[in-house]
Amino acid sequence: QVQLVESGGGLVQPGGSLRLSCAASGFTFSSYTMSWYRQAPGKERELVATIIRTGGSTNYADSVKDRFTISRDNAKNTMYLQMNSLKPEDTAVYYCSTNIFRRYWGQGTQVTVSS
Repeated sequence: QVQLVESGGGLVQPGGSLRLSCAASGFTFSSYTMSWYRQAPGKERELVATIIRTGGSTNYADSVKDRFTISRDNAKNTMYLQMNSLKPEDTAVYYCSTNIFRRYWGQGTQVTVSS
């Protein structure tokens, strides 16, 4: 069965950096587009970034463009999100996701940006 496991969240000061990881299993990782989403308290879940199966094309929400970088290692069945210049408004639970006939989600990892 499809499993997505996020890690790497935590508490960081404004301006700091974090690197999230998503370990995937139960499907052919290299065949599918992968995405990061986030959900802040009281807000709807929003798409943060997407990377196609080869890693050759990426897309970002305007709010994170030029600060976040999505990448993947198909040999390790793992996707990453490098987050730099973090802001308090980046505070959210971050989810790894893919769509294989339906959308699958990981359990999420909390990112808190606060001084």
